[in-house]
Amino acid sequence: MTSILFVCLGNICRSSAAEEVFRQLVAQRGLSESFHIDSAGLIDYHEGELSDPRMRSHAARRGYRLTHRSRPVKEADFTRFDYIVGMDHDNMRHLQRRAASTSASARLLLMADFLRHHDSPTIPDPYYGGPEDFDHVLDLLEDATVGLLAYIEADKL
Repeated sequence: MTSILFVCLGNICRSSAAEEVFRQLVAQRGLSESFHIDSAGLIDYHEGELSDPRMRSHAARRGYRLTHRSRPVKEADFTRFDYIVGMDHDNMRHLQRRAASTSASARLLLMADFLRHHDSPTIPDPYYGGPEDFDHVLDLLEDATVGLLAYIEADKL
C-alpha cells in the first residue's frame, strides 16, 4: 500500500482539498485499495476543525465532499508516509527542517511540480482571497493530482 500525506499551513483549505481530489482520482482508477491518503497542517491552530466552509462549498460544486478534520503534522508522519506533498515553498522549507533524515527529506514533494496544464510555482493559499481563488486552487489540484498519480505509479514500478 502506498501512503501519501498532503500538507499546507492549517490543513483547512489546500491539503484537505488535495486529499479528497486525490482520493476520488484513485477511486475512479480502481486503485483505492492501493492507497492510504491523509492530510495535515504545519500548525495546530485549526486542529479538529473541518475544512474552511468556502473550500467545502466550492469543492462540493465539483462533487468533492470534504470531511477531513484538521490535524498537525507529527514526527511519525515522516516515517509513516511514502510521500509527503507540500503545497508551497514555505510549506516545503518547514517540512525540510522537520525531516529528521535524508530518507525523510527524499519523501518530500512539491504539489505544483506535478502540474501538467497550468503554470504556477505553487498551489497558492486561497484563505484571504475571493471565490475565484478557491476555484483556482481546485483547478490546480485537479491538474496536479493526475501528474502526481502518474509519478507515483512510475516510481513504484
